[in-house]
Amino acid sequence: MLEQSLKASLQVEVIDNTFSAGNKIEDIRVETSKFQFLYSEGEDFNFMNVGDYNQISLDKSILDYPDLLKEGELVSISINTEDGLPLSVDMPASVVLEVTHTEPGVKGNTATNATKPATVETGAQINVPLFINEGDKIKIDTEKGNYQERVKE
Repeated sequence: MLEQSLKASLQVEVIDNTFSAGNKIEDIRVETSKFQFLYSEGEDFNFMNVGDYNQISLDKSILDYPDLLKEGELVSISINTEDGLPLSVDMPASVVLEVTHTEPGVKGNTATNATKPATVETGAQINVPLFINEGDKIKIDTEKGNYQERVKE
């Protein structure tokens, strides 16, 4: 039942409102905690609070780029302490993922800004430069879902 109410409450809505000088606005206490991504189950993504080990399930639609999350990744979730409902999910600025499939690049064609599609370990499709090969680890910007750089180990 808690999971159903979490999914229903995560719809974000912006309301324009003008307040008079004498109006009072009610304060809401919000706590932000680190959560570890455990697994996905259909449209549900399951997270565990790393502080108290409580688990919550969130709908895939509230995440910016859910296909970039791999098991064990840490996110910050802001929760309204009065009703216990999540308000926002902040993913890490970037993630490092391994390329599982891409076509080989054409030798000598690395000077241009040409890109090719690549599939990473989470199943996400990312456009990468031609010099990226299968097995390479790449850094991806989670805000835009773009390739940033190749990571050398």
